[in-house]
Amino acid sequence: MGLFRTRSAAVYGIDAHLIDVEVDLYQSGSARDFITVGMPDTAVRESRERIKSALMNSGLGYPAKAITINLAPANVRKEGAGFDLPMAMGILGAMGAVAHSERFLLVGELSLDGSLRPVRGALSIAVCARREGVPGVVVPVENAAESAVVEGVQVFGARHLSEVVALLREPEKFQPQVPAVRTAGESGMAALDFRDVRGQTTSKRALEVAAAGAHNVLMVGPPGSGKTMLAKRMAGILPPLTFEEAIETTKVHSVAGLLPKGVALLSERPFRAPHHTISDAGLIGGGSGALRPGEASLAHHGVLFLDEMPEFPRNVLELLRQPLEDRSVTLARSSMTLSFPASFMLVAAMNPCPCGFYGDATRECRCTGAIIARYLGKISGPLLDRIDLHIEVPAVAYKELRGRDDGVTSARMRERVLAARDRQRRRGFYNADIPPSQLRVHCSLDGAGERTLEMAVRRMGLSARAHDRILKVARTIADLDGADQVSAKHLAEAVQYRSLDRNYWT
Repeated sequence: MGLFRTRSAAVYGIDAHLIDVEVDLYQSGSARDFITVGMPDTAVRESRERIKSALMNSGLGYPAKAITINLAPANVRKEGAGFDLPMAMGILGAMGAVAHSERFLLVGELSLDGSLRPVRGALSIAVCARREGVPGVVVPVENAAESAVVEGVQVFGARHLSEVVALLREPEKFQPQVPAVRTAGESGMAALDFRDVRGQTTSKRALEVAAAGAHNVLMVGPPGSGKTMLAKRMAGILPPLTFEEAIETTKVHSVAGLLPKGVALLSERPFRAPHHTISDAGLIGGGSGALRPGEASLAHHGVLFLDEMPEFPRNVLELLRQPLEDRSVTLARSSMTLSFPASFMLVAAMNPCPCGFYGDATRECRCTGAIIARYLGKISGPLLDRIDLHIEVPAVAYKELRGRDDGVTSARMRERVLAARDRQRRRGFYNADIPPSQLRVHCSLDGAGERTLEMAVRRMGLSARAHDRILKVARTIADLDGADQVSAKHLAEAVQYRSLDRNYWT
């Protein structure tokens, strides 16, 4: 009996890092001493009561000695109840009940009866084990499916503390978790189809352009014009997640504790639609305790939909400027700085005024000029500049509403989007992310194109960022046409998708 060491992992951001759990038993004036060092948070310090009850109720005994547990490295804060299992196994090892084993990385929360509860970030922990060369991971059975997605690591799911003891004593008698089928994350619901949206041909075209180049889009129109219906169908025309994208997306949802039960890997692009009462921490991430990803990160590799955009607090909207540029969220605290991925397509919708009928030919707007200006002013110019397409979604005419559909299906739109993105993939980046050094290379213009762009910039008073956005959108339109050269007609269409900020914000 004496010193014993086990291994665990702590999740910071969406990545996990190896933690050594060192347990020492020694004689003391009080056998009730139980000290945990290494910057543990409240949940880790409270583990002593859970561990003691779990060991006693499992019939494994509890030492009549003082216990000191060190979580190394000591200069990094340890959070959560996932250290219960490695700490309990460390105590048993120090008692001589289990042998030393460097084969496994242990993580799990203990109930008082010794059963294991699921933890957050199990997928990240399995990735950490592979990176650090640890051949096996022991997790609660509810986390086994997601952890087994990682190749090169044996994952063992356990329901009870006694199962982990048996595993460490005779590992050859246990079989690792079989990797789950990649389609486990599908919802089973039929995909929403653009064919269900009557009329709005121009809006559908604009959303197809946005999907083809991974551009952000803002829709402006009166209530009931179909803005929300259009937005909800965006994810259905995006390319399927690659395996690497699915891993990264699943890690974010796993860390947030939002991975559906029994799901090993998310196979659908996320669609997040937060309410306009959301806080800055809810949208961007953070919190008073452990830093958690916000809606911007939960929409990673998918769509973030902001309905009634001006109703969001302006300070919350302004926080989107950094992730829209950097494709990540950086949260700085006094103790640490973490980054969460946030590469999403922003799809926003809004009314042209508080009542919704400004500019409507059939219904009267009762908002004053000052009210409209105050309403539109909630969306700043710098934020508008980061939205590539601004489109108007007018009210649907009765004939279109009752007429036959236009035949524009999500399946056909997706085919064109996939073809356009394949052209971009060969260049090494999507059009929305063309670096400034490559903009002139991939968006070169002929004489007619130069004249068209110059006229647009002068007449509309566009900023330098808006100039670049027009070029990127024009490049996407050319890709949808299968053209190598950006022509004047592609630029003319791209300019139309930037005209609303001048119509409404002047």
